[in-house]
Amino acid sequence: MKKYLAEFIGTFWLVLGGCGSAVLAAAFPHLGIGLLGVSLAFGLTVLTMAFSIGHISGCNLNPAVTIGLWTGGRLPAKDVLPYIIAQVLGAIVAGGVLYLIASGKAGFDLSAGFASNGYGEHSPGGYSLQAALLTEIVMTMMFLFVILGSTDKRAPQGLAPIAIGLCLTLIHLVSIPVTNTSVNPARSTGVALFVGDWALAQLWLFWVAPIIGGVLGAMIYRFIGREPS
Repeated sequence: MKKYLAEFIGTFWLVLGGCGSAVLAAAFPHLGIGLLGVSLAFGLTVLTMAFSIGHISGCNLNPAVTIGLWTGGRLPAKDVLPYIIAQVLGAIVAGGVLYLIASGKAGFDLSAGFASNGYGEHSPGGYSLQAALLTEIVMTMMFLFVILGSTDKRAPQGLAPIAIGLCLTLIHLVSIPVTNTSVNPARSTGVALFVGDWALAQLWLFWVAPIIGGVLGAMIYRFIGREPS
């Protein structure tokens, strides 16, 4: 149970830190951290948790990563569903804490998005469903490729959390304008439940696309990274 609790806590931190930076700090008057700050916040949540719980659970924090690691032969099948349940619960609790904090400000309005992911009229840049789908697939694919490569026993030891955290930062720098960046079904679910309406109606894409991308990334790395016999 310790590794499942670690996944719960780690995903809680990812959603609270990443989505919290977007909701509370991105456009704070005169001192807003902007897209660069939000991107860095997401990367830092993964980096800090990778060092903190990587040795306990592997620090997946993401159903797409969990499925990708299973596809890549790095995670036993028995852990897949419990990991995903722990991650989604951690994300929902973080969304609840963030809601309680954010709603303490006069004028708070969930219709502003609450860091939810979306496409079409709910994309920050007005990008289409097709663009959002492709973005989420490709970005998650590359995320899994970096995760599997940096944690390979042949890679420099001890540096994987840095590579993975910076990769997630880069992913956000590229894709926030398109979908508000998911690459993580738990992260999307944790805030969409509080927004309801359109956020829940579009949530399917932010489960389907990251999982497809995660599987593709794992398959590609498994082929390229296979040690010669």
